[in-house]
Amino acid sequence: MSTSLSTDVLIVGGGVAGLWLNARLRQQGYSTVLLERGALGGGQSIKSQGIIHGGTKYALHGALTGASEAIADMPRRWREAIGGAGELDLAGVRLLSDAHYLWSPGTLAGNLTSFFASKAVRSRVEQVKGNALPPALQNARFKGKVYRLSELVLDVPSLIARLAQLAGDSLMAATQIEPLRESGELVGLIVDGVAIRAQRIVLNAGAGNAELLASLGLDQPAMQRRPLHMVIVKSVNLKPLYAHCLGGGTKPRVTVTSHPASDGRWVWYLGGDLAEADGVARSPEAQIEAARRELADLVPWIDLSDAQWATLRVERAEPAQSNQVRPDNAFLAEQGRLLVGWPTKLALAPDFSDRVEAVLTRDGIQPTPHEPLPALPRPPMAKPFWEELLP
Repeated sequence: MSTSLSTDVLIVGGGVAGLWLNARLRQQGYSTVLLERGALGGGQSIKSQGIIHGGTKYALHGALTGASEAIADMPRRWREAIGGAGELDLAGVRLLSDAHYLWSPGTLAGNLTSFFASKAVRSRVEQVKGNALPPALQNARFKGKVYRLSELVLDVPSLIARLAQLAGDSLMAATQIEPLRESGELVGLIVDGVAIRAQRIVLNAGAGNAELLASLGLDQPAMQRRPLHMVIVKSVNLKPLYAHCLGGGTKPRVTVTSHPASDGRWVWYLGGDLAEADGVARSPEAQIEAARRELADLVPWIDLSDAQWATLRVERAEPAQSNQVRPDNAFLAEQGRLLVGWPTKLALAPDFSDRVEAVLTRDGIQPTPHEPLPALPRPPMAKPFWEELLP
């Protein structure tokens, strides 16, 4: 391979947000190279529950926040893309569920009535009963209430595969990444000895951004990590469920998504409050026991005597906020040719791309002619973690 290349936009980080941005820029005629040091989607993306939500869960304390307003349009944009008529052609990406649900156990049903009567929420939800209930909740012993949200749940491995397909020849496996400077200005990156010049460099490597910034001699923008301790369970008796189960607080008591395993069984992936601070502090054994108790309480009709269990620790990497709160939007900072950002969640990948595209437009960065890229070493695809943890 040549020891130097040039491109319009050099992207570091092959998660869903980086791959989405890459596809959008290529669609608009830009030359791009996307660097990935591990597997495509192998950081936070593959560990996501795949929910493209519109913020309703953020309104659980009764008021629509900045978060719920910023994210409200995301289900429409993703739905159009999955339908092949959106800003990217994501036709063929597996849709696990065309709705996500809010489910209140019998004890809490009354608390929800006023929440769902509010005008802001009414347009986003509808109550479902009987045969319209999610399969796992269709049981005579179920006494709660269920509301259907106009949100969707994607199969993340198939999303990563489609976005990688849209990347064409622009993906490059990288081991060592160093700054390329001319006259003291960052003009590109040296990747395993290959100098790659670019009009703009986008760092979008999730938790990897902190190390990349340090290698460039920068400590801003600062990053925060908010850990989770997720639980996965596989059983022949599980049926699909995509729902936030509500507790008494402002966060869902448990959030359940269901993923098809290669052996034909369903895997439930459990997050929500179960996976937050108390869960993070527990050992894997204690966390599995806590999850077992929650499911015994919430869905006692499901026989989990044959179940396999495992836990997964996830680091949510985000721009630092006061009090470690959750950021409301995708984030992008600028420093010369360098753009640094975090999408903050899967659903906001289009929002992150919008922000980068707006900067390119503002700065008059146009596609320019470049030599065709040589054959680049291609990064592998991330494998579904449940296949490795629960074979």
